[in-house]
Amino acid sequence: MFENLSDKLERAFKVLKGQGQITEINVAETTKEIRKALLDKRDNPYPNLEEAPLYPKADDFLEVLFAEQFTAVAGSFLYCENEIQFIETLLELAEEKKWRKMYCWEPVLQEILNTYEYPYYSSDTDFLNAEVGLTLCEALIARNGSILVSNRTAAGRRLSIYPDTHIVLAYTSQLVLDLKDGFKRLKDLCGNTLPSMVTTITGPSRTADIEKTLVLGAHGPKELFVFLIDDSQK
Repeated sequence: MFENLSDKLERAFKVLKGQGQITEINVAETTKEIRKALLDKRDNPYPNLEEAPLYPKADDFLEVLFAEQFTAVAGSFLYCENEIQFIETLLELAEEKKWRKMYCWEPVLQEILNTYEYPYYSSDTDFLNAEVGLTLCEALIARNGSILVSNRTAAGRRLSIYPDTHIVLAYTSQLVLDLKDGFKRLKDLCGNTLPSMVTTITGPSRTADIEKTLVLGAHGPKELFVFLIDDSQK
């Protein structure tokens, strides 16, 4: 396919160059040859391209693969057996980091925090001083350690972006191998009415635009935590 097209284009340019000077006739003939070359029907030289795997087969468990990839991009991964362990670990982390203003807007998460009397802000009051945003996610992409999020929940667009620290609570049932699997999961949940914002988060916000010096938190959170709860026994 490409060799044939290259030959035709080469002949077309020879027509243009071979006359010694560029004229309207040369340009017209060359344009005609190029159009013919581009419109000429050709067989697909790589008929099995779509079937070929883009990545090697993943042998690890999805939670192991995600943890490896996520921590490789400066994310902090914490595995919890249940919600009690999640709350206990969150309390220890908040004490260590001296977090006082944690915001949580999703009812499912609020119910968990209320059960164990964990303090949080349920509205955007004094949001400019928010230290931590606690959200759920749509899926965890094990292949590259990314978090698939959308604005279909009460967390919206702001809670995962504005605070210096973003904490994601996820479940093992949300682990998928590739991005296409994550989008399939989202489509299964939403049908044809997809959210207006769907994106992936891969590690804390970073940039190296200035003097190639890596800076975390330039366009979003400086720290990103994923708490993964095992819900396989439910």
